Parts: sequence; C-alpha cells; structure tokens
Amino acid sequence: MRRAKGYQDLEDNVGDTRLSSPPMPPPQEIEMASVSVVPDDTFTVTQAVNALGFGWFQVKLSLYTGLCWMADSMEMTILSILSPALHCEWNISKYQQALTTTIVFMGMMLSSTFWGNISDRYGRKTALSMCGVLLFYYGLLSAVAPNFLWLLFLRGLVGFAIGCVPQSVTLYAEFLPTKQRAKCVVLLDCFWALGACLEVALALVVMPTLGVHWLLALSTIPLLIFAIICPWLPESARFHVASGQPDKALATLEQIAQDNGRPMLLGRLVCDDSVGIGQRGRLKHLLIPQLRNTSLLLWVIWMSCAFCYYGLVLMTTELFEGEAGAQGACAADCRPLQTTDYMDLLWTTLAEFPGIFATIFIIEKYGRKKTMASQFVIFAICVCVLVYNGNRTFLTCVLFLARGIIAGLFQAAYVYTPEVYPTALRSTAVGACSGVARLGAMITPYVAQVLLKNSIVIATAVYSVAALLAAAACLALPIETKGREMKDTVSPSG
Repeated sequence: MRRAKGYQDLEDNVGDTRLSSPPMPPPQEIEMASVSVVPDDTFTVTQAVNALGFGWFQVKLSLYTGLCWMADSMEMTILSILSPALHCEWNISKYQQALTTTIVFMGMMLSSTFWGNISDRYGRKTALSMCGVLLFYYGLLSAVAPNFLWLLFLRGLVGFAIGCVPQSVTLYAEFLPTKQRAKCVVLLDCFWALGACLEVALALVVMPTLGVHWLLALSTIPLLIFAIICPWLPESARFHVASGQPDKALATLEQIAQDNGRPMLLGRLVCDDSVGIGQRGRLKHLLIPQLRNTSLLLWVIWMSCAFCYYGLVLMTTELFEGEAGAQGACAADCRPLQTTDYMDLLWTTLAEFPGIFATIFIIEKYGRKKTMASQFVIFAICVCVLVYNGNRTFLTCVLFLARGIIAGLFQAAYVYTPEVYPTALRSTAVGACSGVARLGAMITPYVAQVLLKNSIVIATAVYSVAALLAAAACLALPIETKGREMKDTVSPSG
C-alpha cells in the first residue's frame, strides 16, 4: 500500500485483525456497499471519527463528562456561599474569607500541569478516575473539618483534585467530529450551569436549617456518582495511537461504529510522527517556535477569563449583601445570605444558559478569535455599568448579562485550546492553560471581596482593563481553528 509522506504504520497486521475470516482482498476488489473505504486504504483517527459521525457513543460520553463538569461547578459555586457562612460561624476576617477561595485555586494551579502530564502519559481515563475518587474523598472530609485551618487544608486538596477536571473536555473533544466539535463542547457548559443552579438551590434548602457543613457533604453526591461510572469511560483513541497501542485504538473505533450504527472503515490505522516533540508532550514543548506565540497569548486569555468569571461570581454575593445592608436589612458585621439573596444568585446563575446558546451561534458564524474578543469587550462594558447600580433589579439584570457573556467566553476558550494543539500535547496544553487560569482565580478574591469593600470603582476598573487586554490577545492569536481538523502533528508553520 502506498503511504502518505510523514505517516507511520502502527501495526502491520492491523488489517488481519479486523477481518477474522479470509485475508483482505486487494484494494481494487473491495466494492462492498456497506463498508467505507478511504484513499490508499489507510486512515487516521480524525478520518475515522469524522466518518463515524455523532451518535449514541458521543451522547453517552456527553453524559459522563457532563457529570464531571457539573460536580466541578458545584464545588466552585459553593465558594461564594462558603465565605459569608464561615464569617458568621467562625468569625473569620475578610482576608480569611478570600483565602478560603484562594486556597482552592492554588491547589488547582499547582495540579493542572501535573494532571495534564498524567493524562498525556497514562491516559485521559486514568487521570479522570483518580480525580473522581480524590475529589469525592476530600470534599466529604471538608464537611467534617473541625476548625478553619483544617478546612483550608482540605479545600486545598479539593482544589488539587479539581485541577484534573479540564481533561474531561480533552477526552470529549477527541471523540467529536470536526463539524460538531464547537457546538458540543460549548453545550457541555450546560452541565456546568446546571451544577451551579443545583448548588444554589441546594443551599436555599439546606443552609437555613442544616448549615454549611451539611451543604458541603451533600454537594459531593455527584462526585460519588462520577467516581462510580469512571470504569465505563472510554479511553481516547488518539491517546492509544500516540502511545503505540493501535489495537486498543481500533477496538475503541469499532465500539463507536457499533454504537452509532455506522460501517467501520477498512484499511490500516496510521498516524503522523509529532514533529519536534516525540510521542509524549512536556510542558516545555508548548514553547517551541511553532507554538510559542499561541501558548503565551492563550495563557493571558485563560488567566483573564478565570479572573473575570470567578470575580463576577464572588462579586455577586458581595454586591447583594452590600445592597441589603444599604437598605437597612442588616447592617451588622455578620449577615448570613437570605432567601432573596439565594433567589437573585439563582437568577444570575441561570444567565449561563442563554450565554451558552448565544456562543454556539456566534462561534460557528464568526470563528473562535472574534467571538472571544467581542465577549471580553461586552463583559468590560457590563462591569463598568455596575458602578451606577441604582437598585437591586438593575443590579440583577446587569449581573445576569455579564454572567452569561463570561460563561460563554470561558467555554469558547475550552473549544479553541484543544483544537490548536496536536494530540501528544493536547492534555498538557489544556492543563497548562487551566493552571495559569487558576493564578487569575487566586488573585480575584482580593479584588472581588476585599478591594470591592473599599472602592467599587477601582475594583470594576481592574476587571474592565483585564478584559480589554484579553480581547487584544484574542485578536492576536495566529491561528483561527474554525472548520479545522484536530491535528496529530506540529507543522513547521505552526
């Protein structure tokens, strides 16, 4: 068989293992209408995934990874509820409240590249399975923490485990056909929004009667379910090919064909040698000449995205609390969140759903770069408007719009990043971006919870400037990935 330049046969006997009866006839004799044949009787994982299309296999994977995403969202949303609750229960200061949030993001930042490396070396499924068990275990222990220091330690370990969650997007994206990839990855954010809404609704029921420790315990239920279903997660076929396990990759592709009711491709599975990075990627490979500009700009974008998103989440409870205090509801130092606060928090959280669907439309029509840039600009305008909040209804509406915009933007970044890197570097790249993002998330509590108390003008100005700088970084990205297949190699031109 003629081989394309740069391709490498992974297994000479793959064709024999896929037809158990007689040996494969010559290529010109294959005329079976029920079997797909690709040029040169060879195919890559990308060609197979595109040919097998979107079906039941991807639907199941959507539910599995979506549950992981929902559990992560609940652990993140609880941060905005945990701080004021601990302030009343343990009389912690504002700086300690901010530290409660920062310690989680510190754990995430320190572990993101670690989990990315584990995922690229040992598989996406292996990393996610470890993550699910650890996240449930440390989350449950947090509920019985006897004092503030123990809680900080355990929440830091929760953050360490959460650092692996972005790898679920990598696994999911690697099984999606090119045409459906952007829509499906953005739709995955529906599970994030669902988790955030569920956490607020749970807090509305649990907090007035059982308190914050029961809220922490009950919030781990989705984590337990995800840990139980991890054995049914499929391993990435791209990972198996990149790690020299073509038989396992073929078995996974045949499972996709069976689940989706599509004919399996005939021929030999081939892949490109990754130029300049070998079979497995390392963190330093993100800065090779072909990828340096992309990596640096994406780090700026991700850090600004997390800084703005989590800043808005934390500001929401602070602004609602300040609004109630200004109205004389309770001007005391300790003011637990009331039912009206939870309801308004739920409304602003629901904004993520229209934000997601708007992003799906825009990202397919105008591309990834322009979508992210325009969303950063709109977010900057919304944050500036918060300075002029006249009443609670106006404040809720502005926060609703800003939350929808920044949620869609975050997911657009999750679409772009796996698309622009090759298979051997994809998990490492997503992990590195996620780690840098947590640096922004670590800083944001001191702006949203501390600086905001002193000057809302300066706090909102900080978020606006960060968003505008990130918008410029989006436009400066060298590659637009709209309609572009996921690559297995790094081309000399990048």
